[in-house]
Amino acid sequence: MLLSEAIEAAFGTVITLKNSLHKDFELIGLAPLESASPRHVSYINQEHYVKELKDSKAGAVLIKESLLGKIPSYIQPLVVENPHLAFALLSQLFAKRDFVNCEYSESNIHESASIAKGVSIGKNVHIGAHTVVMSNVVLADNVSIGEHCKIYPNVVIYRESEIGNRVLIHAGTVIGSDGFGYAQTAQGEHIKIEHSGKAVIEDDVEIGANNVIDRAVFGETRIKKGSKVGHSCVVAHNSIIGEHSLLVAQVGLAGSTTTGRNVILGGQVGTGGHVHIGDFTQVAGRGAVSKNLPPKSKWGGHPIMELDEWMKFYVKLRRLLKTQKNTKQNN
Repeated sequence: MLLSEAIEAAFGTVITLKNSLHKDFELIGLAPLESASPRHVSYINQEHYVKELKDSKAGAVLIKESLLGKIPSYIQPLVVENPHLAFALLSQLFAKRDFVNCEYSESNIHESASIAKGVSIGKNVHIGAHTVVMSNVVLADNVSIGEHCKIYPNVVIYRESEIGNRVLIHAGTVIGSDGFGYAQTAQGEHIKIEHSGKAVIEDDVEIGANNVIDRAVFGETRIKKGSKVGHSCVVAHNSIIGEHSLLVAQVGLAGSTTTGRNVILGGQVGTGGHVHIGDFTQVAGRGAVSKNLPPKSKWGGHPIMELDEWMKFYVKLRRLLKTQKNTKQNN
């Protein structure tokens, strides 16, 4: 559809475009600034992303009026009060189908693969040699699973997810679901952002039971080779887990968290969005990662601090509480 048609269909009375189009074009979708083509729309919601405009090939950008003068002449500015909300509304025009065609004849299943009864298999699904798919698994359209994998009962793998070789995914896990992404209207209503990316699990990864690995808004959420994820963890959209990392039970990673290789996150560690944890870094259980952490370091606590400092702080705190208790008893 044309850009002008998409704006009319998506915005309605919720969003007002504050400028006229100086160019119209056939719109194929939404994309981030760094990968957008002249037939994509992107958006900027914070000023520090403006520097990425000079290298972007986007056909149009949703932007606030205060940033209008910083748009290159070859990009169509779409001036709106709330670019994040406008992006959410446009994303719904390009939502992809998730489930499930059940057209086995159009899928590529190796003759040595073992598929249990009750498995739902969508269109254009690939399952490699000697892979075992157990009962009540759901594989949506365009899923790819490599060789020598085990997919345990009640796993759901959403569309376009890619699973490497020798991967174990335990019961109840969901791969490639939408991330938790919404934009708010002025009235406080929550408008869903459709996630058009995918989830990728590389070779030799093991994922425990009842995990959620979200697909990306754009691009990929990726768990790299050899990493192990414990039970009941959440890896949010656009996160990247480095090679041979360990996520212990109940770890929660907010969107766009990235790690280097051989990172260890203890039980119930949580991260804020858009933080990076360096190679060979460890975070003790229940640590709250709110900032980038350098490589080869150890951290703990909330607020996060280096582990030795956290342990000394904890000892001093216990001593202080004991002193206060004794003082009250003596009085």
